[in-house]
Amino acid sequence: MPCVVAVTRPRFDLRQDFRHTGVVKSVGDSSGTRERVLSLLLEFGTATAATLSARLDVTPAGIRRHLDALVAEGVVATCEPRRRVVARGRPAKLYALSDAGHAAAPNTYDDLAVSALRFMTPEQVEAFAEARGRELEQRYAGTAGAVELAEALSADGYAASVSGQGLGVQLCQHHCPVQHVAAEFPQLCDAETAALGRILDVHVQRLATIAHGDGVCTTHIPRKVDA
Repeated sequence: MPCVVAVTRPRFDLRQDFRHTGVVKSVGDSSGTRERVLSLLLEFGTATAATLSARLDVTPAGIRRHLDALVAEGVVATCEPRRRVVARGRPAKLYALSDAGHAAAPNTYDDLAVSALRFMTPEQVEAFAEARGRELEQRYAGTAGAVELAEALSADGYAASVSGQGLGVQLCQHHCPVQHVAAEFPQLCDAETAALGRILDVHVQRLATIAHGDGVCTTHIPRKVDA
């Protein structure tokens, strides 16, 4: 599935303090290095071997060996960049956590967020979700269409893509930073869906969510009909 290189961490990630990863000088511990690779992929959404090599101070050949092992284990997958830059040579391969990789990621901060929301009244949870939706709306205000929105979401780590579907398009988000929290508090999904509709100025429909067991968060966006 096509995606865009993500070089910033998700802005709306309730796990935003998860595993700050610094430069690593020692590469003797293979399992430790692979854990740091997974941590960076969780943080970035997608990354090239060169990016991971630079961040972890591991040779490109060493990083590729770790990535090949993680792909073989099924916790990392490869994908093609959405935009191809005209240049000599083959385009750099992108790596991202697979569904199994996301499922295996630590959920300490998810647990903390869920515990905090359980102390709130239903009205307070609703207000929190709406505030988060407004923050998302403000961040992506002025986005011109579903494709540009998907690119902006991907740049923030959501690994989003768009495909034609009938009388509209489907916006697919392959990563959900709050999936475990939203599983118990669907108000977060509802607020995000409403925000996407306001951003695109059209009534959208959420067809599937990672939080409720689907492979991706899928939103149907109808094509606008000129008056």
